[in-house]
Amino acid sequence: MRGFKHLDTITALFVTVLLVSNIVSTKIVDFGFFTFDGGTLLFPLSYIFGDILTEVYGYARSRKVIWTGFIAALVMSVTFIVVGALPAASDWTYQTAYDQILGLTPRIVIASLIAYSVGEFSNSFILAKLKVATEGRRLWLRTIFSTLVGQVLDTALFIVIAFWGLFPASLIITLVVSNYVFKCGVEILFTPVTYWLTGWLKQQEQEDYYDRRTNFNPFHFRPQQTVD
Repeated sequence: MRGFKHLDTITALFVTVLLVSNIVSTKIVDFGFFTFDGGTLLFPLSYIFGDILTEVYGYARSRKVIWTGFIAALVMSVTFIVVGALPAASDWTYQTAYDQILGLTPRIVIASLIAYSVGEFSNSFILAKLKVATEGRRLWLRTIFSTLVGQVLDTALFIVIAFWGLFPASLIITLVVSNYVFKCGVEILFTPVTYWLTGWLKQQEQEDYYDRRTNFNPFHFRPQQTVD
């Protein structure tokens, strides 16, 4: 597989956004008309990076980055849980604060990983299919539509799995709607930036991949990108 100048950098940024978003999601914030977890401020950027990855490098390379993020989030979450369960030093008095902020329960971890996987793969799959269908035209339509689908799955799955039975149904609905509207709004507002970055990367990398013969199975790990 050929090398690229900027794929590693985009991968690192994507994973960074994912991990930071998961950590700050422990705080529910009141942001004007919106009520959402703190990770919502940053997490939409992961979908923008996902759009750029699929648009420029293709679904198969995007799939590898998505799984890289999944493994990194899993390692981070398990580490937080294990460290939280270990006995604290006698002169360290912050165990309660640690448990409240970083002591992720298995339910939150499962919710985050399932929602992330379903949302990101749906976003990448739809974008790749639409690129072929539109012959590379109307990038704005492809990025926005794929995000509308990916984000509704991601947001609804995470909040329902993580908080159903813990929060009132009214708050669950408020969180889903607020998260979804805000995330999609960020995607739409950043459309000019997405256009510029994809155009610049296509020129830099001399790559503009079309997934005409790609195996879209999320669990297809063989190195080749196309199938007969």
